[in-house]
Amino acid sequence: MEFKNIFIALVHYPIYNKKGDVVVTSVTTLDIHDIARTARTYGIAKFYILTPLPAQKELVHRVLNHWITGYGAEYNPTRREAFLNVSVTGSLAEITADIKSITGKTPKIITTDARKFPDSISYSNLKAELTKSDIFLFLFGTGWGLERGIIDDADYRLAPIEGITDYNHLPVRGAIAIILDRLLGR
Repeated sequence: MEFKNIFIALVHYPIYNKKGDVVVTSVTTLDIHDIARTARTYGIAKFYILTPLPAQKELVHRVLNHWITGYGAEYNPTRREAFLNVSVTGSLAEITADIKSITGKTPKIITTDARKFPDSISYSNLKAELTKSDIFLFLFGTGWGLERGIIDDADYRLAPIEGITDYNHLPVRGAIAIILDRLLGR
């Protein structure tokens, strides 16, 4: 089963650092690899990496080219398959425009955060929403989380993942895997 109505984005700007400043975080190649594979496993329509920095975009393009058309495509065809639906963009507006060009609809935005907001949607309620004919875009923040304006403007704010301790600093690729499994897994 594939979810042609569900898109995800790893957001590197605007993001908070630990001081509360809005910054651009660095793209990591581990995130590209692991999130692409997770997105493919759960049938996500497309995985976007959002960074406004040309050097970071070039890094993503080099990784993608290696695995899609370079030696990596021959060396590991399953990795190639995971990278086919990965794209790098410079803004949220570019992502929503691309999704609209693919689907004909503007996506409903779902933000994720380690913090709980008063109007957060539960996993069970969001799972029910995902079965509707709408188009959805999940935004996953890096650093210390998505800038508050993005969260405030979202259609949904997903409840945080809560472990068994007060420690709440999952790596983003781990959080994405948990969230997608809770919402889309069998």
